[in-house]
Parts: sequence; structure tokens; C-alpha cells
Amino acid sequence: MVFQFFRGGNKGPAPEAKASATGPLFAVQGAGRVAWSPRDTATLTRTGFTGNPVGFRCVKMIAEAAASLPLVLQDRMQRYDLHPMLQLIDHPNPAQGKAELFEALYAQLLLTGNGYVEAVGGETAVPLELHVLRSDRMNLVPGSDGWPVAYDYVVNGRKHRFDMALGVAPICHIRAFHPQDDHYGFSPLQAAAQAVDVHNSASRWSKALLDNAARPSGAIVYKGAEGQGSLSTDQYDRLVSEMESHHQGARNAGRPMLLEGGLDWKPMGFSPSDMEFQKTKESAAREIALAFGVPPMLLGIPGDATYANYQEANRAFYRLTVLPLVGKVTARIAEWLSRHAGEALDLRPDLDQVPALSAERDAQWKRISDAAFLSEAEKRVLLGLPPVSEDQDAG
Repeated sequence: MVFQFFRGGNKGPAPEAKASATGPLFAVQGAGRVAWSPRDTATLTRTGFTGNPVGFRCVKMIAEAAASLPLVLQDRMQRYDLHPMLQLIDHPNPAQGKAELFEALYAQLLLTGNGYVEAVGGETAVPLELHVLRSDRMNLVPGSDGWPVAYDYVVNGRKHRFDMALGVAPICHIRAFHPQDDHYGFSPLQAAAQAVDVHNSASRWSKALLDNAARPSGAIVYKGAEGQGSLSTDQYDRLVSEMESHHQGARNAGRPMLLEGGLDWKPMGFSPSDMEFQKTKESAAREIALAFGVPPMLLGIPGDATYANYQEANRAFYRLTVLPLVGKVTARIAEWLSRHAGEALDLRPDLDQVPALSAERDAQWKRISDAAFLSEAEKRVLLGLPPVSEDQDAG
């Protein structure tokens, strides 16, 4: 019978069920593996914009500042005060004005790295309307040569295709530089994703600490008078009930714990001062601001001494972040709308009307106006104004 058992001849049930060999071991929660949030557009927007105050404020500051800049339209010879393209930009569609349209466009670029503008009507002239489309709903369709031949806009399973091969392109795709993608851009929010996770995790830790009476986690160890190491069912239920009712929540913060009958409290975590979560949050906030190009001083984040004062930080914000973004977007839109209108036009921000750059503007105007060796036409070119003919200059 014994040999028959080892041959597998015994088909009866096993005498006992075996569990995992690691079951009896006591598992201690350690640092473990780092858990990062997914990097898809929807999750990044939820965690980095709608769920993070630093990311939200960075995007709002840049988008609103960029959208509020006045724009000028000109060609090689003159600057226009009235033009169909200017009218279109000032009144792009019945639901939005210029500031709202451009704020949505800049925000899409900052959150996803891509911005899409749709032209409605006016296939042979200036479009009748402009609309900003959500980047997370747009899919690029590349052709055999790699260039986009169409864009698919998908909402709730319904798809609309914009054909880019016939006539003037109905979609203007503006994308940030991405070193590893030929068709889609790389957003500042993607670069700040790890800092966003750290900042959000530190906030959740602080909230959980408050909910748990501002104490780190630990263990209550029971050792009976005669060495037994387990509680009875009634003792266990009573202990859990007292912990929940008397030692959790903000109203019980600071209440001393009374342990009896061989119970002992063993801390199993670091104190908030040891973990320095506040400094961790501030460091993560500075990294988020750095990715977006917003001086931390403008966000009220302590510990930043890069700029001597608020005015200098604000000037750097416009010069290094807002103006490059506006210049890139307006140049792309001008090139796209010029193909619709059939004439080469230049759309750019009017730097003379930016209050943050007033000191630089005054110094530039004085320096150029005092240059006696420059003609009036050369001075106009240096100031970004359209040149005039020599006859007009002499007159």
C-alpha cells in the first residue's frame, strides 16, 4: 500500500489541505515598489490639473497671461487696424471671444502638448469661425509618407474625419517639441508627472494623518500575564471599538491612550518631523513650477530666492515663458490662416502693450531713438514696425 501511494495509485482525497509556506509569516509594510500614476492624458489632467493646486495655478497663469496679450497683424509694408483676419480672431465663434479661444488653446498645449483649431466655412477665403478642439479626442492619421492625411475626432464612439489632403487644411495642429514622437507633442505636465505624484501623495499623507489623530501607524501588542499571545473574540472586538470611537478623527487628536491587561503600543512609522513632508511638498511644488516655467515666487512657494523681487520674477515669467509660447502659436495660426486668405500675413503679440515689460520697452525705445547713425526706416525695423519706403522716410 505504501508503494502504491507513491505511484499515484491512491485516488482518495488528501488527508489535509496545505496553505502557502509564507502564510504564517508576519508581513511588515515597508517602502515597497514606487507606484506612479498612469501617463495617459485623462489621468494626467485629473491628477495634475483638476487634482493639484500647483499644476492648476501654473496652467491658469500661463494661459490667461498669454490669452490677454494684444495681437497685431501686419504684412511686409503695413500694419492693419481693420482686416477680416483680425475680425475673425476678435470674434472667433458665437460662444467664445478672442481671450476665451486662446486661453483654451494654450491650456490644451500645456496639458497635452497638442492644440487643435478647426476652421469652419470660408474654404476659399478667411474662415467664418474658429473652434478649439479637445486634444484627448483627436487622433492623427498618417499617410504613406508620414505626413498627416486626416484627423479623427472621436466622442462617445462617434467619429468625424477631417480630410487634410483636399484644399486648405481644416485643422491647424500646434504641437510642442517631442524628441521621440513624430506626430504628437510633449507637454510640461508630462515632465512634471513625478513631482505631481509626490505632491499629491504628501497631501494625502497629511490628510490621513489628521484623520488618524495626527499619529503614524503602529501596532498594539498583547502579552498576557501567563505568556499567551492572543486575545479572545470579545476582547478583540472591544479593543477595535474603543480605538475607532475614542482615538480616531480630528476631535480625538491628542487624547491619551489607556492600555490595560498586557497591551503595549509599538510605533511602526516615522513621525511627520522625521519624514519632513512639508519640505517634500514644497520641493515637489517647485519642480512642478519649474516644468511649466513659472517662478515659484509668483505661486507663493517659500524657499525660492532666484529673483530679487516680485517684479523681476514677473518680468522673467513673461520673457521666458509667456512670450515664446504666444510667438510660436500666433506664428503657426498666421501661416495657416494666410493660406486660407491667399496672402502672407504676420500675427504677433504687441510687446509695447505688455505692462510687465514696460521698463525694457522704455530702455529699448530710448536706445534706438538716440542712435543718430540709424535712419527712420532702420529704427522702425528694429522696433518691429513695418518698414516704409525711402520717399516716405524723406517726407
